[in-house]
Amino acid sequence: VVPHVGKAEENQWRGWIYCQDVLFPKIQEVASAAWSTYSKPVPSSCNELLALFLQCCCITALIGGLFYNWLFASLEYPSHLSAATAAFFSFLLLVALFLVHPFRCMFTIIVPTIGTKQGRKLLLSTCFMIVAVNITPNIMENIKTILQVIKCICKNSSESLLNSTALLGKASWEFGHHIKPVFDNLLVWKPMNGPFQLLVDRNTSIKEDFSAAELLVKGAVLISNRVVAGFFMFFLFFESAWYVKSYLTNLQFDNIYITKKLECLAVEKETTNLLACLPKNLIKSTGLKLSREETMVCLMRMMLLTLVLLLTVVIIATDHIAFYLADTAMKEVVKLPTVPVTLNIKYNAKVNIVPFLSSLFLYGGPTAVDFQRSYHQNLTFVSADCTRKLASPPNNSVALVVGLLFCIIYAMIFLETYAHRLCRKISASFFESQEEQRVYYLYSKLLKTYKKKEQEAFSERKAVL
Repeated sequence: VVPHVGKAEENQWRGWIYCQDVLFPKIQEVASAAWSTYSKPVPSSCNELLALFLQCCCITALIGGLFYNWLFASLEYPSHLSAATAAFFSFLLLVALFLVHPFRCMFTIIVPTIGTKQGRKLLLSTCFMIVAVNITPNIMENIKTILQVIKCICKNSSESLLNSTALLGKASWEFGHHIKPVFDNLLVWKPMNGPFQLLVDRNTSIKEDFSAAELLVKGAVLISNRVVAGFFMFFLFFESAWYVKSYLTNLQFDNIYITKKLECLAVEKETTNLLACLPKNLIKSTGLKLSREETMVCLMRMMLLTLVLLLTVVIIATDHIAFYLADTAMKEVVKLPTVPVTLNIKYNAKVNIVPFLSSLFLYGGPTAVDFQRSYHQNLTFVSADCTRKLASPPNNSVALVVGLLFCIIYAMIFLETYAHRLCRKISASFFESQEEQRVYYLYSKLLKTYKKKEQEAFSERKAVL
């Protein structure tokens, strides 16, 4: 067993050495060559031209697929309209990427720009859309369930009361029919057989009203998301174009980084002591440390994001509360018992007329009336239709997705600084001559500041002497 284990470890070691000495350098070489071809203003050979075209085709196909999925799945546009829009956008993107060098730079800067403020806006818009499309309708569905139970109870109670009034009318008719022969010789007797009128609450439109409100909310949220998506795409391209334009026209713009070219220039000019006393606002381009100002900005953005998170948590909690109330109402309504109602009528009377009126009414003598009946009725408050619709439980996976999106947004707050640094590196690789001018400008500015400080220090020492 021991020789076998030693041979396996030897094979693993050989595989690691091969990856470290051959595979990884080869991948790095291919990636560097592809990036060099992509960032060049003009390809220097046919092979580079073909490689550039293939890269643009791959990028266009990927962006076109994502754009179609975003239009169809997220913004809920029709399938044919989404496909046509994505195809037209992909064609324009391919032409622009292949022919326009500054556009390639601007489009590449969009990737780290998504990790900045615009990316956070996109993710927040996605969170709001998920909450509005999945959680808010579920809350309204449970509210409709509760109102449906209330309406059903009111309807069945009204019908039961109406049936009880019919029972009362039957008892009144039988009682009148029983005592009618007694008074036939005295007066004209006509029992009142009019219908009993009850005021029944018309709540049948509650469900329809809430359905209309739900559709209105969904439509408003969908339209607002489409408008926000349009503005997001516009500002995303605008911010990238503005960065490239400022980088090319303003030497002071975003020129606060200590790069290798600056260090090499200081060594070449024999002013390495200049790098020892750099201003605090300069940032090492390859460093990960955040400055104090950047940290305070991140904390302020986190506080604002926390307020939005609390609002989202309240909506998710409302969803659970509405489900609990609807589920409890459905369970309790089943327990409502049937109320038996018994109507007992006992009537005993003796009719006697004054003697001097007997001849007038032709009355033969005293008459006794005896009436005793019992009527039974059951009052039902619920029916089988009341419990047919169950409460809609909250979707915990939606809450999990929203939570993950907020975690990504929190991480993007700290990554925004590094996204800005990456934008500068991309621009520097696309416009090398402009980057050299920016390095010379920063070097001359630091040199002037350094000489000014030396002159002030020399003046102070001379004044002391």
